[in-house]
Amino acid sequence: MPRAPPGPSAHRLLIGYAAGAGPTDPGWGCLHVRTTGCWMAVLRCLAAVRAAPGLWGRAARASLGLRGRCPGRGYAVDAAQSPPTFGFLLDIDGVLVRGHRVIPAALEAFRRLVNAHGQLRVPVVFVTNAGNILQHSKAQELSALLGFKVEPDQVILSHSPMKLFSQYHNKRMLVSGQGPLVENARILGFENVVTVDELRMAFPVLDMVDLQRRPKTTPLPRNDFPAIEGVLLLGEPVRWETSLQLIMDVLLSNGNPGTGLATAPYPHLPVLASNMDLLWMAEAKMPRFGHGTFLLCLETIYQKVTGKELRYEGLMGKPSVLTYQYAEDLIQQQAERRGWAAPIQKLYAIGDNPMSDVYGANLFHKYLQMARHDGAEARGASGLWKRRPSATQSCASILVCTGVYNPKGPEPTRPAQEAEEAPFHGHRDFSFSPGLMEASHIVNDVNEAVQLVFHKEGWAL
Repeated sequence: MPRAPPGPSAHRLLIGYAAGAGPTDPGWGCLHVRTTGCWMAVLRCLAAVRAAPGLWGRAARASLGLRGRCPGRGYAVDAAQSPPTFGFLLDIDGVLVRGHRVIPAALEAFRRLVNAHGQLRVPVVFVTNAGNILQHSKAQELSALLGFKVEPDQVILSHSPMKLFSQYHNKRMLVSGQGPLVENARILGFENVVTVDELRMAFPVLDMVDLQRRPKTTPLPRNDFPAIEGVLLLGEPVRWETSLQLIMDVLLSNGNPGTGLATAPYPHLPVLASNMDLLWMAEAKMPRFGHGTFLLCLETIYQKVTGKELRYEGLMGKPSVLTYQYAEDLIQQQAERRGWAAPIQKLYAIGDNPMSDVYGANLFHKYLQMARHDGAEARGASGLWKRRPSATQSCASILVCTGVYNPKGPEPTRPAQEAEEAPFHGHRDFSFSPGLMEASHIVNDVNEAVQLVFHKEGWAL
């Protein structure tokens, strides 16, 4: 059944880290919105990111009437069907797949989304908070599961917007996560990264939890290891105790973990993180720990040790508005590559997690409404670049019941009416806001979601 539209925002909302005058501004990085009156600042600040090279540059070229690369790739409209004015933002885990198994409803949904020539009828972007995989590998995985060609530029990983944080790309960064860490970091633009394992090998006395991994002798101290200038958290690591210890060592020593400081520096070194999901759904009956759980551990340890709050210069992935802006631009580029005259005005975000998928879509919808109300014109860094207003007018959230959300279970995202409050599963910097976690629609699965949208848009099933 349809739900009521999102209610008022919470007193404190994180709009998505990437704000300020521009990439060289010391304050560029994070922004908290405490009242509705601050939304104009959000519009100006987020516009600065649009002036960055790469993705936003292509969007700027499109605004001048220049087409993107590879016209006509993978998209088509049926002869009797008018060009689409809407697009889909699809979560992956819990919506299309559970672990390595495709959800049957996903296959049915794509039989509706793909025409007889194997081409999508509407623009689609896959927006996942996963990050321990390469973008092209995720596209290949989806292609095999769904039975049609998914292009890498249709996939947004949790850390994809880190490409915009160019002021950190030439700094020496400690990177945490698993999988193709170094390759992912370099694809994002980070040129000088050190893994946790490399740091552990350089300073073996730092990792002391596992008795089997402790050094048998005391190695000589090193003074030839270049200082680390920041921390990059791309996803949950394998050995949490090692990563937590060494990240803390780097933060407390100002990037020189082989030495000790009498007083921990504050503000600490810049920290960029992606994927705030506390939980995610795989093959198990209950949700599994996500990277948000690891971040919670790190934040709690830092607070306990220093008495101060761990701060992020960049925090992205759903529900950050920056991630949805990034997805919006990819949707518009897909439409332009097809030559579809009608602009994409509506986005439908389908997900299984109320905290990341529903909250994020509703927050982006609120941003779009405030942008239209307060003036859609946006300027780039220092006001030198003026971009066309976004054509997107709305972003509707559709919650499915095949993943984290269980309609028969307790609802931990709602405030309890009794004296005891239900747990809040969102990240520390996203205060609880009941209205933002109310989905526009709740359906059984992604196939029902696609049918719902096609019906609303007057499209043939």
